[in-house]
Amino acid sequence: MLPAKKTPAVKTSPAKSTARPSTRKSPSKRSVRRVYTEKDIYVLLLIIVILQALLLGGALRARQSLHLPDLAAIACYQPPQATIIYDSDGRIVDRMFTENRTVVPLSRMSKYLVPAFIAAEDGDFFEHDGLDFISMLRALINNLQSGRRGQGGSTITQQVTKLILLTPEKTWNRKIREAILATLIDREFSKEDILQIYLNQIYLGEGAFGVEAAAQIYFGKSAARLTLGECTLLAGLPQAPSRYSLFDHEARAAERQRYVLNRMTENGYITSEQAREVWATPVQLNLRPQLAGEENGYYLDEVKKQARELIGGPLQTSGARVYTWLDSALQKRALQAVAQGIADVTVRAGGGSQTGKTPQAALVALETKTGKVRALVGGTSFSASPFNRAIQARRQAGSTFKPFLYAAALEDGWQADSSILDAPLSIRGGGGRMWTPKNYNNKYMGEVTLLQALTNSLNTAAVRLMGRVGWKKTVAIATQAGITAKMPHDLSLALGAVDLSPLQLTSAYAIFADDGIYHPPSLISKIVLHDGRVIRPEGVAQRVLSQQIATEMQGMLYNVVVNGTGRNAWVPGILGGKTGTSDSSRDAWFVGFTNNMIAGVWVGYDNNQPMGHESGGKTAAPVWRMLMEGN
Repeated sequence: MLPAKKTPAVKTSPAKSTARPSTRKSPSKRSVRRVYTEKDIYVLLLIIVILQALLLGGALRARQSLHLPDLAAIACYQPPQATIIYDSDGRIVDRMFTENRTVVPLSRMSKYLVPAFIAAEDGDFFEHDGLDFISMLRALINNLQSGRRGQGGSTITQQVTKLILLTPEKTWNRKIREAILATLIDREFSKEDILQIYLNQIYLGEGAFGVEAAAQIYFGKSAARLTLGECTLLAGLPQAPSRYSLFDHEARAAERQRYVLNRMTENGYITSEQAREVWATPVQLNLRPQLAGEENGYYLDEVKKQARELIGGPLQTSGARVYTWLDSALQKRALQAVAQGIADVTVRAGGGSQTGKTPQAALVALETKTGKVRALVGGTSFSASPFNRAIQARRQAGSTFKPFLYAAALEDGWQADSSILDAPLSIRGGGGRMWTPKNYNNKYMGEVTLLQALTNSLNTAAVRLMGRVGWKKTVAIATQAGITAKMPHDLSLALGAVDLSPLQLTSAYAIFADDGIYHPPSLISKIVLHDGRVIRPEGVAQRVLSQQIATEMQGMLYNVVVNGTGRNAWVPGILGGKTGTSDSSRDAWFVGFTNNMIAGVWVGYDNNQPMGHESGGKTAAPVWRMLMEGN
């Protein structure tokens, strides 16, 4: 925050009194420095006016020989613009750019911005024809009298010419071309057009090009909402953005602001009382911006991939506005839950695995009735490993796949209280090999109901059930629920022998959470292109289960979290869920849902090594609970 200034209020005397005071002592009688009289100044002014006429007259006739650039770049001003990504509350969470710029019209700028920049950079902007020889003369005299180059004489139009059409080289040829082009631009375009280009093109430090990007970086708001104090701080930057940095050189920035306030007062844009009030009021600066990292990295990485495909080009120059469904507060809780869950696993493992690696995790949370993805974590650290396990990883689903089998059974006429045998069995597979599925704890319950079999995640009962229902019906339901992975056409599918991403599996549970309706997961709400066109990602909900069967499945899955393997996930409001543990505890899962949200958690090692005594109920369910407890 820029501190309140204790120095006297801004001056309101004539313009010449606001020039930066010289640190030199008054000349002694022996001084040889020339003292310019009023007569000298008028003579110089007359000479310059005559030279102006001669210079421009001759230069315009020689325009073709000077190889002047076409003015099309001004007429069709389309600079590279940043693509801005917003969360669900409209807060900017990331910007992608080659030049950090967002073009906005004058109508979307604070009413103080134009006066502040004109007062600071070109007080006679609306009076001159592109060149201001009086200002050039004033700057020359001030520089001569101070013995240093303290002021420049370039108009805003000349600055636009240099920024858009010319190179920054300091040669007489370039100066002549700049003067001619500035005059031509002033004739061809309105003052408003020139100002709009200037305020969107000018560099204002911290990587910000134009007032909109600068307003966001320095103050965390749009250019339309800037106060007088904030506008005068920005207007002081073009002369030397680094020297007057609002972050690094607050005192210099404040002195430069005082200059701008004095100029605005002298030009009649504000009163001396307004200037004094601004000078005495501290301005709250935004925190120095950081690159999108740990908190939203996995979510935004996927958003950028999808946005590039939808736009059909690079994001760094497209100037698009990407609106997402990201809930920043929920995302933060998701990260905390994952971190705590992994810490707990590490402690139980005695401080780490035998290989020296630590387990990873993924978490997805989406709205029950829409499929809007509100939080997504693809690992324990985006900066250390940007591989997105929530979307890119394919891990064995284990028993979290069983609800699709049980839904197929209900569709086939079975009931929750129908009986199935839970007992050891061996099945001859391909090549004559025997397959002997076992329950997780190697215990068997004999004749059980479907409700008991699902509640306790009994493997042998599930295999027998699929043998009677058939895998085709199970595959059909899973496919309609958005599972596109290749599923084995044998009884191993009953135990979740299919590799799925956490996002795909979690979103498929919508058919149990929302009355049988599947909602495709969605991260992007809309994309607004720089020309105003809107792209809305397509996603069509479809009914997969009847409402009756969905209600029955929800009741069975509720029993899982009340009396079964998912007890560690129970929180008030939970409607159901299912644990999953793959062979040798390589993967631990829990997917559960409330009336408002479906969330899925996966924990495991990237190299697929066993996790010892970890399981879905012991490892993943507590992470789910930690996420939901703050909801």
